[in-house]
Amino acid sequence: MNQFVDRMIRASKLEANLYEEVEADKGAMGQAMAVVVLSSLAAGIGAISVQGIGGLIIGTIVALVGWYVWAFLTYLIGTKLLPEAQTRADHGELLRTIGFSSAPGIIRILGIIPGLRSIVFLVGGIWMLAAMVIGVRQALDYESTARAVGVCVIGWLIYLLIAGLLFALMGGAPGSAPA
Repeated sequence: MNQFVDRMIRASKLEANLYEEVEADKGAMGQAMAVVVLSSLAAGIGAISVQGIGGLIIGTIVALVGWYVWAFLTYLIGTKLLPEAQTRADHGELLRTIGFSSAPGIIRILGIIPGLRSIVFLVGGIWMLAAMVIGVRQALDYESTARAVGVCVIGWLIYLLIAGLLFALMGGAPGSAPA
């Protein structure tokens, strides 16, 4: 448990070495998945006044599916469309690094405090995106941070489309109150 918490803290501190570590540790997949679940639960708790318990459950499911989809998209974009000469990665490496890039999202639990939800979610989202850029740069062995930003932004836009569709299919849109 100490290693897990330490990794989450290091991921939140945007330590590039942590992303190299989890990229190489095939045994870290369960930890990466746990980070995604904890981050999505924190978001659900932070937004419970808006989305209710149903939003918490749906949000967690969508976060797990989204994590997988985003990692797969990032893998395709980063290794097939925008690779650098030294880019070598597999889908598992991206699942692990992108999973840990969700660690800063735990701050979103503070959204339960009245009046803080919007700012906490904005800060959490930006922080997670910054962590993802570092994770992608490390997993894809990029020298260029700009290329990692491009891969993340393209993947993020496609992910938003897919997440929106999943929310719609599951009976709600992000931010909507349950019926």
